[in-house]
Amino acid sequence: MPLKKGSSQKTISRNIGELVGTYKEKGRIGASKPKSSGAAVKQAAAIAYTKAGRSRKMDTGGVVRTVKKKDGNRPVKIY
Repeated sequence: MPLKKGSSQKTISRNIGELVGTYKEKGRIGASKPKSSGAAVKQAAAIAYTKAGRSRKMDTGGVVRTVKKKDGNRPVKIY
């Protein structure tokens, strides 16, 4: 079954569940074969968020902070 369109959390969760279900049935997600079920879940999440056009980093509630390095080089963004 093709993945649903939409960027809501409900749609993304359903797409992840569908991809993990196909991994459990066939042992592959699309053309790739993840080694473990944990890797399959991570890959399914990446595919679902990409399909929705959203960033997974910002959905974790992360706030972007700028931190100066001790050695004086340019600042680094931390998510």
